[in-house]
Amino acid sequence: MKERLNYAALVPESLNAMLALEKYVANSGLEHSLYELVKTRASQINKCGYCLDMHTKEARKAGETEQRLYGLNAWQEAPFYTDRERAALAWAESLTLISENDVPDSLYEATRKHFSETELVALTMAIVAINGWNRLAIGFRKVPGSYKVQEEK
Repeated sequence: MKERLNYAALVPESLNAMLALEKYVANSGLEHSLYELVKTRASQINKCGYCLDMHTKEARKAGETEQRLYGLNAWQEAPFYTDRERAALAWAESLTLISENDVPDSLYEATRKHFSETELVALTMAIVAINGWNRLAIGFRKVPGSYKVQEEK
């Protein structure tokens, strides 16, 4: 696979806009581990190899277990996710697959049991962000495996 173009180098403002959304989510109070699970699950659904590589590396760096990462594709059946994580994953799947189904009131109500209104906005923006990143990486063919985890300073 060969990258089609480097959008960040060509139009840095596009990258800055996406990074501003990431900054909002990072400072929203959502747990980093939850956000990494959501990013990984949406990337699985969207079949984004570059983002899967990136977010599983980042999740492991942050202390996520291999078991939880490997089981993410079948999270409904796996016993090692919290109720809050399950709610976030269900919400992420529904929004990621929005062209295939509605987001039912029952899902909204179930998600609200685990997230305040402010947290739900942050979670939704996190889902918007990863779906955007997936489309950039897939559309411009970011090469899976090329992402390098940044070392702590």
